[in-house]
Amino acid sequence: MRVVIVGAGVAGCVMARRLSLLDGVEVTCLERVSADDHSEAGTGLNIGPNAVKALRAVDPELTESITKASFPWRNWRISLTDGTVLFDLPLSEVAEGPGWRIRWSELYRVLREAAGSSVSYGCDITSISRDAADPRKTSVAWTQDGKQFRRDGIDLLIASDGRYSSVRRAISGEVEVRQVGVAISRVLVPDTSNGLIDDYEQWFNGPNRLLSFRVPPNHIYIACAFPIPPQADFPPHLKTAGALRAAYTPPDAAPSAQAQWMIDTVCANVHDTHWARMQEHDILYRGADSNVLYLGDAAHGMVPTLGQGATQAIEDAASAAALIARRYGHGQRDVADWLKEIEALRKERLRFVMELSLEATDTMLAGADPVKGTKQKNEAPFRKRLAELYRNVGSLLDTRKEEITQ
Repeated sequence: MRVVIVGAGVAGCVMARRLSLLDGVEVTCLERVSADDHSEAGTGLNIGPNAVKALRAVDPELTESITKASFPWRNWRISLTDGTVLFDLPLSEVAEGPGWRIRWSELYRVLREAAGSSVSYGCDITSISRDAADPRKTSVAWTQDGKQFRRDGIDLLIASDGRYSSVRRAISGEVEVRQVGVAISRVLVPDTSNGLIDDYEQWFNGPNRLLSFRVPPNHIYIACAFPIPPQADFPPHLKTAGALRAAYTPPDAAPSAQAQWMIDTVCANVHDTHWARMQEHDILYRGADSNVLYLGDAAHGMVPTLGQGATQAIEDAASAAALIARRYGHGQRDVADWLKEIEALRKERLRFVMELSLEATDTMLAGADPVKGTKQKNEAPFRKRLAELYRNVGSLLDTRKEEITQ
């Protein structure tokens, strides 16, 4: 059986590593950047406890490697920039274990080393199409090191090439994007906070939010967010140091020591800050009448409010790998049936995750009251949904390790 994976990102590497263990399966994972180039992943990342649980069920060795390269995410605190604490939640109250805090580049390094020789680097894809002989199958052509390559008759094409997936565009058409009305930035800086910043925290001044946490080896990730008109151009003046200082400085009190350090650091690093809009798009796990599987952001672009982007990519890959290994091991080789089952396993779960993530964005929208909105997150209904998010990764993931590796 011939499997091609486009993108050696989070889901792509997990799938490449697991499917390569199946006898008779030829796995080729095509990655655009070079083997040591993680420059596009230079910031920090928090990964939810649900991803840790899901990955441990199918690949405890890889889970341990990521754990060693990360700091544990054990607590979630929300304050005002004047230091008033609104929400302080030990994740142990809603999860079975901690999440991860890690640099994107370090996560990619661990994942790509684990995927090993199944990943081919420096691949520039030139065409993606349905196979001429069997339209359920696909064909992919690419260049690498100045040479041209092509795979026809691909039994399973896996798209893990991100929110702007070229595979999804070629097979299923353009994705309709919905803007939420929030700007978000990210920057990674050396830790000069003298202990002010450690675990996952957020600070509000009106609907303007700062987010920060420490990652190995000695860096701090900072994200800024504030409301913008959903369909308007991004106003450049809002990215300036003066505008950012005004956005996060409380009007009637001095900033807390934590907030002051972050404000000063954000303003000093405006030229290295990456800006984007919060947006989402519809869930799609498989191509119509084709053996194409979408995973991660290619399947479900979501707002990052609860840190579920990479988290759900791991859940996707763990669930898909478990199902494929089980079906393949039992001699069930109908790829179309696999994809229908994966979609059935994941679609409702992702609808819940995306709705909860969007709902949790309420404190960052224009006119929002972060005090009122955050206090609601202290109440039982929200905590119950957080527990469902962090604990309920799916019954398939009780699959025994020997079934995954046969």
